[in-house]
Amino acid sequence: MKNQSWRSFALISLALCMGTIGTALPSPLYPLYQQLWQLLPSHISYIFIAYMLGCLSTLLFLGRTSNSIGIIRTLQVGLFFTICGLIASVLASNAYILAFGRFIIGIASGLITTSAMLGLIYTIPDSFKAQAPQLSAVLTGVGFGLGPITGGLIAQFSAHPLVTPYIPIIIIACFSFISLFSVKLPSIEKQKFSIAPHVERPAAQYKAKFYIASFAAFSAFATFSLFASLAPSFIKDIIAWHGPLVSGLTVSGILLASVSVQIFAKGLHMQRSLQYGLIMLLLSFALLTLCLTLHWSSLFFVSVLAAGMGHGLCLMGAFSLIHHMTDIENRAAVVATYLFIAYWGSILPIAMVGFLSDLGGFNLGVLSFCGFMGLLCMALLLQFRRHFVTPSA
Repeated sequence: MKNQSWRSFALISLALCMGTIGTALPSPLYPLYQQLWQLLPSHISYIFIAYMLGCLSTLLFLGRTSNSIGIIRTLQVGLFFTICGLIASVLASNAYILAFGRFIIGIASGLITTSAMLGLIYTIPDSFKAQAPQLSAVLTGVGFGLGPITGGLIAQFSAHPLVTPYIPIIIIACFSFISLFSVKLPSIEKQKFSIAPHVERPAAQYKAKFYIASFAAFSAFATFSLFASLAPSFIKDIIAWHGPLVSGLTVSGILLASVSVQIFAKGLHMQRSLQYGLIMLLLSFALLTLCLTLHWSSLFFVSVLAAGMGHGLCLMGAFSLIHHMTDIENRAAVVATYLFIAYWGSILPIAMVGFLSDLGGFNLGVLSFCGFMGLLCMALLLQFRRHFVTPSA
């Protein structure tokens, strides 16, 4: 039974990685698409946003699917959508088809991540139950990180860089889909299927803290999305080395820093975590601004590291605060509201960068992003001092 539990845990972990690996897989390929189809920067940002709209749609309308058809079937539906989205990406002949594939993968990612986290709790052995949330966060980060580095590595040395990177992921996703038929979970009472959105804010005394945490996550998502969507296109102008592999390493580097800081700083108080995360994001914006204006390429890598640390600390602190201000009755609905706000960070600022880059080049778009997001983070830090009592240790 113990081996069976670990086997089920491993298969659900694989499904979770498959649900996240496809999300950032094409990030290092965007400059190739841009060159092939003569796309504007805004077109690249819209393709990336299509994925986030898929995630957002799942969060709003399909967030309770696992309660209706079961965790395993939800995972398989998500993997089916993943496979379809990846195949659409392989066959894409223009930006519209690629954006449609990204939208489908966004739906898949939303279905898989929400149901897999529940599945991991059911299948992890009892002696490790307390570590289940941390393990799921690490596995999610690993999946996200493997996507761009896999896509960049294969594309760098492939004769067909817009086709070959997707093939191994499609094959492994098919294996994962089939393997889940052998996973059995405890029976749970199923609810009637509904697509009605179910969002909620916490109790009145927590509302200010809730919005600070939510917009800190908004900032973290926006920062990662900038590097994941448009950094591969402007990276060639600021550092000597470029290509799909360098772009993939950049995106993976952010996620590696994010996961690492969550592991090594897990004992940090949630308020400190949120505060330090906002400071690290501010530092990242300042370094990226100096890098672009002074053409100091070495600052780019330091900016990437600061962005990853800020991303990890903000998300760790924000989610811990949300958990602290909710109970079992309202937690799911409040988390849905929190994620709804946070996901818009991957949409609105990125659309702004794409639009401004069309008008005046990448420097204008990225510098405007750094200025706007820097002001938001400073405002959040000021509100933080007003509404939180920072722990002494």
